[in-house]
Formats: sequence, structure tokens, C-alpha cells
Amino acid sequence: QVQLVESGGGSVQAGGSLRLSCAASGRTFSRDRMAWFRQAPGKEREFVATTRRAGGSVYWGDSMDGRFIISRDDAKNAVELQMHRLRPEDTAVYYCAAGFMESMTQARDERAYVYWGQGTQVTVSS
Repeated sequence: QVQLVESGGGSVQAGGSLRLSCAASGRTFSRDRMAWFRQAPGKEREFVATTRRAGGSVYWGDSMDGRFIISRDDAKNAVELQMHRLRPEDTAVYYCAAGFMESMTQARDERAYVYWGQGTQVTVSS
């Protein structure tokens, strides 16, 4: 079966950094978009960022303000999310997802992603 497994979550003080990784197995996603979403307690799932390949175009969620970096490691069939200057409002379960799509609108739409990881918890304390 296809699996996406997130790692790198944890607890960090406000202003700190974390690097999340998502490793895929069972399928090669080199021609697909891989993305990050997050969901805070009591909130709906929110789009964070996506890129189709290493060095490819990146689309960011509306609430993103330049503190994060998304990257692809095609050799490892993985996507990473570097998070800097973290704030308590960044606290959420972070999910990686993968899928093939053409339009920019689809790239931001969780319904366009077929494969999902189980999520990794990020907790930012003030």
C-alpha cells in the first residue's frame, strides 16, 4: 500500500524552528504534487504549501507569511517543511499529501490530493 509518513514534529518554544519530513513509499511521486496541510484544535484543515518537484513552483496558503520553506527531495521520494520563528498559533497537526493535478486552484484544494499521511503534532509554547 502507498504510505506517507510524517516525522519531525514535537514541542518547541516560540521563536524556535522545526523541520518536518514526509517519506513516501509504495509509489513514486516524482510527477505529482506533494503538499503540507495543518489542522489546529477546533479548526478546519488549512493549506500550507505545495510543490510538484525539486526546484519546482511553490504555492503558499493565504495565511503563510514567509517563515516556512517547502522543499522536495526527489531521490528520497520525500517532501520537507522547514519552519522558523514559530508562534503558538502554528500549533497544529501537520499532514503531508500527494496527488497529480494541473491547475493552481487544485493545488491548494485538499480534495485534489489522493494520498495522505497520518500527521505529526507540532506544539509551540509561548
